[in-house]
Amino acid sequence: MQVSITGHHVEVTAAMKQHVEEKIAKIKRHFEHVTDIHVILTVEKLEQKAEATVQVSGAKIFAEDVQEDMYAAIDNMVDKLDRQIIKHKEKMQSHRG
Repeated sequence: MQVSITGHHVEVTAAMKQHVEEKIAKIKRHFEHVTDIHVILTVEKLEQKAEATVQVSGAKIFAEDVQEDMYAAIDNMVDKLDRQIIKHKEKMQSHRG
């Protein structure tokens, strides 16, 4: 699983990077076929935005969240991703028969 983290108008600190990687590990537990994750952290005035695109077998999944706190935005974004990945996994299993 390749994880890339970039920042727009914000320097990605080691603490931010570690926080994102710890949260992303939760996704890996639910679905093994994740090949690539690209996380973009953005600061626009008072808004802290976290967005991610996840490449899984057969689909690309996108989620974003905007908060006043970057860590809260990362947490909510990963929760959204997690729900979408579980939904994708269930859909894949139901199509197999």
